[in-house]
Amino acid sequence: MNLPAALGAAILLCGFGAMRAEASTPAASRRVEARGAHYRLVGLLRADTMDIHVSRILDNTPVSDAQVTVEFRGRTYATTASIDGGYEFSAPQLRLPGSAAIAFEIAAGGVDETLRGVVRMPDGTGGHSGHGGARQLGWWVLNFAVCIGFLALIARRRKRESGD
Repeated sequence: MNLPAALGAAILLCGFGAMRAEASTPAASRRVEARGAHYRLVGLLRADTMDIHVSRILDNTPVSDAQVTVEFRGRTYATTASIDGGYEFSAPQLRLPGSAAIAFEIAAGGVDETLRGVVRMPDGTGGHSGHGGARQLGWWVLNFAVCIGFLALIARRRKRESGD
């Protein structure tokens, strides 16, 4: 096997190893789900903003004409309607790591309901999302450095054996 082919094979194997390690790392939950007698809610965490989608249990239709307020870490937040028919609110406390109870009060069409859930904010280590981060980049660099070093040792050994 020549050196370019060996280098290509090693890089391919290192890439598969890094992808496998990344896929097996559990990602922190960045969503909260809550269900009541009338409504189902999904909240998606994005930095210090949460996107909220509410649907009716009966027919799974989206609820875009509700008043939704959020009780989170001792404070009450009003939501604003978003373009996609959902709601959103922003709070700097959404960036704090750990778990927190959250309550959503929904009022629509004469039906008021409070849905409760737990939101788990990421720990901020950089390896929680599977997309980038200094920690993941470091592992990629280390994997490729080991592979290239290994191939350099093989090339040096072959060169010595051939008598050059």
